[in-house]
Amino acid sequence: MSEKSLSGQEKNLAFNIYLILASIFIASLVVSNLIFQKFFSFDFLGLYNFEISVGILPYPITFLVTDLISEIYGKKNANKVVITGIFASAFSLIIIMLSDAAPATEWSPVGNEVFHTVFGLSALAVFASAMAYLVAQFVDIRIYHFWKVKTKGRHLWLRNNFSTITSQFLDTFSVLFLLCSFGVIEWDLFGVLLLNGFLFKLLVALFDTPILYIFVYWFRAHFGLKAHEEIRL
Repeated sequence: MSEKSLSGQEKNLAFNIYLILASIFIASLVVSNLIFQKFFSFDFLGLYNFEISVGILPYPITFLVTDLISEIYGKKNANKVVITGIFASAFSLIIIMLSDAAPATEWSPVGNEVFHTVFGLSALAVFASAMAYLVAQFVDIRIYHFWKVKTKGRHLWLRNNFSTITSQFLDTFSVLFLLCSFGVIEWDLFGVLLLNGFLFKLLVALFDTPILYIFVYWFRAHFGLKAHEEIRL
């Protein structure tokens, strides 16, 4: 893969878009860890009824963002976002633990028990998710760039789906295994949650391919990138 140097205004625009994508990635990751305790039912066209955590809703966005960054900005910049996400998760973990330990006043609208019920398990969720996400994201980036080199920048759909499907399964399996091991979720639910989570992420991965094509097309048209070129920040 070759890098394309931009000048002046274009470079500033490319960098600002990179920051926006990174912020979307980090926000999606942190929020998914905070809301994971609520589960909902989702009927997909009468074919399958999903029972999944609401925390899974923003999570696929992180893989779409890293694939887009990998495609346009390269493997190195994608890895930077992943590492930044780890620090953001660790920092949110510290804030949650300190907030949970702080005693509520008598007049506090949210008392100690309610706060602990909602956020008390978030520390374990953040840790489990961070470990699973670390493995899944680096696998996603590696597979994506492996196929990008093999296809010489062509067949975007192939590397997007191959990388995302593999990494999403690893992520779903790892986070559920850790949450069950910590006693946050019962082992009896492991199989059904694994199936529901992976199938849902698989559907999202298939549906986000056109979105990735639209963004990649815009980037290449606006910055004059060829299939094998990446932006040098």
